[in-house]
Amino acid sequence: MGVNLDGLLLAVDAGNSKTDVAVLAPDGTVLGEARGGGFQPPVVGVAAAVDTVAEIVGRAWEAAGGAGVPVAFAQVAACLANADLPVEEAELERALYARQWSRSIRVHNDTFAILRAGVDEPRGVAVVCGAGINCVGMTPDGRTARFPAIGKISGDWGGGGGLAEEALWFAARAEDGRGEPTALARTLPEHFGLPTMYALIEALHLGRIPVERKHELTPVLFRTSAGGDPIAQSLVDRLAEEVVALASVALARLGLLDEAVPVLLGGSVLAARHPRLDARIAELLATKAPKAVVGVVAAPPVLGAGLLALDAAGAGAEAAARLRGYYGA
Repeated sequence: MGVNLDGLLLAVDAGNSKTDVAVLAPDGTVLGEARGGGFQPPVVGVAAAVDTVAEIVGRAWEAAGGAGVPVAFAQVAACLANADLPVEEAELERALYARQWSRSIRVHNDTFAILRAGVDEPRGVAVVCGAGINCVGMTPDGRTARFPAIGKISGDWGGGGGLAEEALWFAARAEDGRGEPTALARTLPEHFGLPTMYALIEALHLGRIPVERKHELTPVLFRTSAGGDPIAQSLVDRLAEEVVALASVALARLGLLDEAVPVLLGGSVLAARHPRLDARIAELLATKAPKAVVGVVAAPPVLGAGLLALDAAGAGAEAAARLRGYYGA
C-alpha cells in the first residue's frame, strides 16, 4: 500500500459548492488530499451526494499512497452542508457507515468545521454568512448550540441569497414608486448592463439571467451601502443585528454569555470584512456579550474537520499544531 494504516483519520468538509477531503496520520500529518464538487443531498438525493464524496475520498486515499477501496480509518469526521437537523445528520451518518470506512464516524453540520478551524479548543461560537446564514457553538464537554438554518420557515434572515432578494425588493419598489428612493434601483441593473430595474426583473423572470447569478448582487449591495445609500445601509445594519442575535443566543444556551470566548465570523459575506458591517457587529456584540472576542476565520474549513477527527481520536496539542501549520493557520 505504501502507507501505514494504523490509526489513520479521514477529514471531510463538504460544502454546497465544493468538497475537500484529507487523509491524516494520528500525529496530524496530512498524507493526502483531494477536492471535488459540492454536496447537495436535497438536489440529487443522499445516495448520489455520498457517491460524490466517495469519489473524492478515493482520490485523497490514492494521494496518501493507498490503493483500492479506502478502509480502516480510526476516525472519520464529516462536516457536511445540508446536515441542518439531527434527523438529517443521522441519515447521512448511516449512509457513510454503509461505505465501511470506519467504525467511528461523526457527522457535523459544516458550520462546525469553520468554528473548530478558528479555535485552539472546541469552545466558542461561529456565525457563517455565505449563500445562507447559520450559527453553531460548542464546548469541550461536548455540548453544542445550533439552529435549524433552513430558511425563513426556521426564522432565518440574511445570507448572500437573502440579501440579494431584499436588495431587489427595495430597488423594484423604488423604481415604480411604491417605496423610498434608493441607489439600488440603478446599481443592481447596472451590474448586468441593463438600464432599469424593470429590465432586470424581466431578465430574471424569463431566465435570460440565470437565477443562480442573483448572488452577484450582494457585493453590489455592500458597495451601494459604502456609497452612502440609506436603504442599502439599513440592510447591512440588519445583517449585523442578525449575526449578533445568533451569536448571543448561542452563547447564552452554552452558558458562555459572560465569559471571554471566541465569536468567529466566516463565509464569503463576513470574511469580506465590510467596514460598516464589522463595526456594527462589534458595537452590538459589545452590549450583548461584552467579553466575547470577535475573530474572522480565513483558514480552510477542512482544517476544522481534521481537528474534529483529531479530537475524536484523543490526539494532543502537538498533532493539532502540526495540522494547523500545514494549512498555515
